[in-house]
Amino acid sequence: MSAIDSSGAWELPHEFRQMQNTARRFMRERVRPAEAPLPHDAYALPDEVLKPLQEEAKRLGFWHVESPSEWGGAGLNLLGQAVVAEESSQCKMGLYIPACHAFGYDPPNSIFLGRKDQIEKYAVPAIANGDKTFVAISEASGGSDPGRAIQTRAEKRGDRYILNGTKLWITGVGQSNWGLVFARTGPSKGRDGVSSFIVEKSFKGFSYKPVPVIRSYFPYEITFQDCEVPEENRLGNEGEGFKLAETWLVHARIPYAAAVIGVAQAALQLAIDWVKQRETFGSRLADKQAIQWMIADSEIELRAARLLVYQAAWKGDLGQDIKVDASICKVYATEIAGKVVDRCIQMFGGLGLAREMPLERWHREMRIKRIGEGPSEVHRMVVARDLLGGQRKKA
Repeated sequence: MSAIDSSGAWELPHEFRQMQNTARRFMRERVRPAEAPLPHDAYALPDEVLKPLQEEAKRLGFWHVESPSEWGGAGLNLLGQAVVAEESSQCKMGLYIPACHAFGYDPPNSIFLGRKDQIEKYAVPAIANGDKTFVAISEASGGSDPGRAIQTRAEKRGDRYILNGTKLWITGVGQSNWGLVFARTGPSKGRDGVSSFIVEKSFKGFSYKPVPVIRSYFPYEITFQDCEVPEENRLGNEGEGFKLAETWLVHARIPYAAAVIGVAQAALQLAIDWVKQRETFGSRLADKQAIQWMIADSEIELRAARLLVYQAAWKGDLGQDIKVDASICKVYATEIAGKVVDRCIQMFGGLGLAREMPLERWHREMRIKRIGEGPSEVHRMVVARDLLGGQRKKA
């Protein structure tokens, strides 16, 4: 599979360009028209609209793109996931509900590191039905250093664990049946003392409530009060939980970065179409240098962000360590995408703030992306520590 064309220029391999075009057409012709009648801050399509879209997505090969094919997913590699993420984010709810959920909602890839019976009981039905799941790592004690900040405890009693503690900013809890919960099982206060559990919302001692934020798709706070989890629901060995979490977190940053690029690209296209027709002070906005430079800067920065994502995905697919690459992608893509959406609002003027346009929603939700999956400052620390080597303690 070569990324070099006959002229010597780099480009996406042919099969990925086909995938990109198919996803783009599906979003343009099927998803966005289905979403159009919904309220501005909607985060779900009606079932009678969603189900046919999901069946069509299955036929196109876009069903659960991140999940292994042997368990019912599309099994795309990281580059494929990035390509699809960029396209599937280009709808009004796309920053947090890719393709309006038409492509399903992938369970965290850590579940596929578990036992076969765990995968068959939890992951396979979720993939088959398009069910959502949640991942509960962050706590009020510090979401940016989850390995050391986790205070939720899981105490072994007989054939089960008793969980006590609180998780915060957990996405999708209200829409899920189960998720992965990371809790401290050993005396260590570091990462080696964390274990992972498959926890059902129906388990005794599990409760949750929404945490209102600037997006309509609220995250949740989970409380565990003597929550009983069967020992068979421990994922991996005791003390291996953070390793499982890190596997998920690092790889998830690639489609995460691609998705914000997709929204920013959609915003830029809206702005380009607008300035070519809008006239002020006797000429089109497109003829004014200030507008031209905003458009040019946006395109340049988005191309750079996209190539960073492709490079990181490519390295990941080769089996190389991409922890630093993923952090670079996450910082640059989220910060640039936010700037691009902001510029596009500026080009639209007052109309850019109106709820008849998606820009207002994208602006609010894009702001969260610089904090979610680790804030920019923490990822800069990861990059700096790697470059400084022995001068600083490794992350």
